[in-house]
Amino acid sequence: PLQPLQPKTAPKRLRTSQRQPREPQIPKSLIKEIFRHFVKMPVTRDAFNIVEKCTERYFKQVSDDLEAYAHHAGRKTVEVADVEVLMRRQGLVTDKMPLNVLIENHLPLEYRKLLIQVAVSGNKLIPSK
Repeated sequence: PLQPLQPKTAPKRLRTSQRQPREPQIPKSLIKEIFRHFVKMPVTRDAFNIVEKCTERYFKQVSDDLEAYAHHAGRKTVEVADVEVLMRRQGLVTDKMPLNVLIENHLPLEYRKLLIQVAVSGNKLIPSK
């Protein structure tokens, strides 16, 4: 009599990959789009590669600084105050140029509405904190 064939199971392989986990990266297309917006002229591939490396290094340093500020304050979350302290240390925010003025000068209206509180009728603040 014929017997049904039994499926063979393949031996499981242990993953011994030598790859190291990669850090998340800013998409190259986003860096290119932002850079082209501000440059408004053609950019060589070599120049763009240097801009990309500098951007990665800059954001790595900023994130490390913000993490250190939050850790120093005994928190696990980065807050607006940490960003403002960092911008003060970089010289972007001063007594003559507060953060709200920078936001109003450089961000579109839809982002300004999200970041700057405005009093509306009924003495309500939008956005509420």
